[in-house]
Amino acid sequence: MKVLLTGAAGFVGFYCARALLERGETVVGFDNLNDYYDPALKQARLEQLRPCANFRFVHADLADKAAVLGTFAAEKPDVVLHLAAQAGVRYSLQNPQAYVDSNLSGFMNVLEACRAQPVRHLVFASSSSVYGANTKVPFAVSDTTDHPVSLYAATKKANEALAHAYSDLFDIPATGLRFFTVYGPWGRPDMAYFSFTRALFEGKPIEVYNHGDMERDFTYIDDITSAVVRLLDHVPQRDPSWTGNPPVAGRSRAPYRLYNIGNHSPVRLLHFIEVLERLTGRPAQKVFKPMAPGDVQRTYADVSDLRRDVGFEPATPIEDGLASFVRWYRQYYKV
Repeated sequence: MKVLLTGAAGFVGFYCARALLERGETVVGFDNLNDYYDPALKQARLEQLRPCANFRFVHADLADKAAVLGTFAAEKPDVVLHLAAQAGVRYSLQNPQAYVDSNLSGFMNVLEACRAQPVRHLVFASSSSVYGANTKVPFAVSDTTDHPVSLYAATKKANEALAHAYSDLFDIPATGLRFFTVYGPWGRPDMAYFSFTRALFEGKPIEVYNHGDMERDFTYIDDITSAVVRLLDHVPQRDPSWTGNPPVAGRSRAPYRLYNIGNHSPVRLLHFIEVLERLTGRPAQKVFKPMAPGDVQRTYADVSDLRRDVGFEPATPIEDGLASFVRWYRQYYKV
């Protein structure tokens, strides 16, 4: 099949493109290569994909409706894997317009393109951040997401609502993926595991929020990729048995589904730092700070739906995943 993959130069996009190419699919990558973090890292990821004859790349912005519609019309993809977005909770406090342009306007352009050029399946990235102020754990797709605590979370919740409306109105099979703290080689420099590793090697202090009283459901990139590729093939159908009295979240009468993709095993932030200290051989200079605006204390994924529907089992403990990342970091940055 032909997959149009937005955010192909991004972290998750790169891995998914590589996995799809390895199994013989055609991948059309779409990315604006912005400078939210080092574009050289994005280019380096693309260089890993370009040698494959089944890969081609479109350098364009999601906010450019003509470019999005034109790419869909020219390529006529069977499946859309929409991973492009403006990421980051804290950056949304500094540059909210970037989130409106990419996560709202850009997502609407993708939905309109799927309406104009019908596809077999639209799979799109959401985020664990949609659970917001919810403190009931583990987070399940049936839980409320009515209390986002960051603009980023609000845009991802809006994506889910927009996709549901288009799925119901225009019969577009759509699946939303709530990712939980993805990490691994070729990762994002703005993420804690990456910035902490850099600080350790450079002998600089690290900022530890909420005085270290934090837990994250760190999910290794290979586990994320495995789940995404399986879900691409798992096309949702309309469910005539679904009822709106009361409505069951995560499922629908529409051909629409939501899934958590997480490790189902939260890790304490201080333990996470201890593992990095051992792997790098460097002690951390911790600067303890209060909770950052828009942040949450704990994330923890209930993946029972994913296990039931596609047989997903997270397989990478934090010690193994961070070891792979640190090996890559040493090699890539020559430290």
